[in-house]
Amino acid sequence: MRIAIFGAGGVGGYFGGRLAQAGEDIVFIARGDHLKAMLTDGLRVDSVKGDFVVKPVQAADDPEQVGVVDVIILGVKTWQVNDAAQAMRPMVGPETVVLPLQNGVETPAHLAAVLGNQHVLGGLCALISFIVGPGHIRHAGFEPFVRLGELDNHVSERVQRLHEAFATAGVSVEIPPDIHAALWEKLLNVGPFGSLGAVSRAPIGVLMELPETRKLMEQGMREIYEVARTRNIALSEGIVDKAMAVLDKVPASGTSSLQRDIIAGKPSELDAWTGSVVRLGKEVGVATPLHSFIYYSLLPMEIRARGQVEFQE
Repeated sequence: MRIAIFGAGGVGGYFGGRLAQAGEDIVFIARGDHLKAMLTDGLRVDSVKGDFVVKPVQAADDPEQVGVVDVIILGVKTWQVNDAAQAMRPMVGPETVVLPLQNGVETPAHLAAVLGNQHVLGGLCALISFIVGPGHIRHAGFEPFVRLGELDNHVSERVQRLHEAFATAGVSVEIPPDIHAALWEKLLNVGPFGSLGAVSRAPIGVLMELPETRKLMEQGMREIYEVARTRNIALSEGIVDKAMAVLDKVPASGTSSLQRDIIAGKPSELDAWTGSVVRLGKEVGVATPLHSFIYYSLLPMEIRARGQVEFQE
């Protein structure tokens, strides 16, 4: 398969690097100094699972130069998805499929609105990985995994081929029975963690240890659970207890990308995480008071980061 990695940051750089290391035909869509460094010196990945360098690297900043590919793995932030969907059109042929790996539950629908349902899979991943410098990725934690599936949950040949490619690359990969439930389960795990961390500016250890914030964490998960179930997403009844147990095992100093971006004054995935729970809850008449409070509290910082308003803290 010829696979394009659209967005060669922490997620795309890591998984694209592993796939290239395993012999897949990989081309990265990147830009600026990151692109120049990869073309000159290769892609360096420092990983808790073993460091490696991919060299030479196929990479470009113009999808038209790449042409039609079999698979596009989308590694951009959620707020960049719509622009990415338009930009990737020159790489999409009749049989091309796009695998999004963003947090949140709305990305497949956004992609399908631009490219058509037949070109879109559901997908998610987990790892702590980021750009250290041009051409240099660091995977700092978590056992990386990928979950993928057709939007109607049938196990297709293209999904099986992608599963095999990731498995051959040494990545933990699964085709869940219900990809939509898997996406909502991931949101339930990361959403309250990220938004409560952003509004409190405290790491996960503090949030889980203080009875007051621990209660808020559980409340946030239960709000997501109720929205999902009302929208006919088949989450298991014990998912909240399971998710709380998982967060209890996260290193006490852990923070989420949402929290770090907001604190740093950068555009974040607030709308795709917290905002989506508010929106999707309203659509089915489910109240989400905690998510609503946090979303509207953080919104001024979000729109300031996007240059839509100016103010001093």
